[in-house]
Amino acid sequence: MRNVFVDGYNVINSWPELKKIKNYNLDSARQALIESLQNYAAFKGYKVFVVFDAHLVPGSIEKKERISENVMVVFTKEGATADSFIEKAVNNVGRKIEVCVVTSDSLEQQLAFQRGAIRMSSLEFYHEVKDAEQRIRVNTRKKYSEKRHALEDRIEREVLEKLEEIRRSR
Repeated sequence: MRNVFVDGYNVINSWPELKKIKNYNLDSARQALIESLQNYAAFKGYKVFVVFDAHLVPGSIEKKERISENVMVVFTKEGATADSFIEKAVNNVGRKIEVCVVTSDSLEQQLAFQRGAIRMSSLEFYHEVKDAEQRIRVNTRKKYSEKRHALEDRIEREVLEKLEEIRRSR
């Protein structure tokens, strides 16, 4: 299973629709990102860690919240950045399991790569998530249409023929 570490604010500032939401309400932008990543993680079978900086919030402590089986949200403690949290996590698991780091910070990408992780920019990740969302929609439509049952599939042939006669006689 691939573990994906996402620099939350970096992604919010890179994705067009999240940037618009952030201008009105940062909390709503965070929530929209988390919802997108829940669908992405479930569809891909990945474990996603979304990390938000709280290094400028006085007195904040590190907070981890499991949103779903595949998504964990982390708020760093005061004085710690998302980059430092991700570096530490990747350093612990980077060569043991497949890890991807999502950030557009080039220094962070370089450090992640040195620790054995795959790196992806926030915009590349945007396109990957949008592609997954499109594939989810297609799969859902396909499954829904397969489950549709036509009337002719559920009634006896004689009844169907009588109904057809009535329809044509009008």
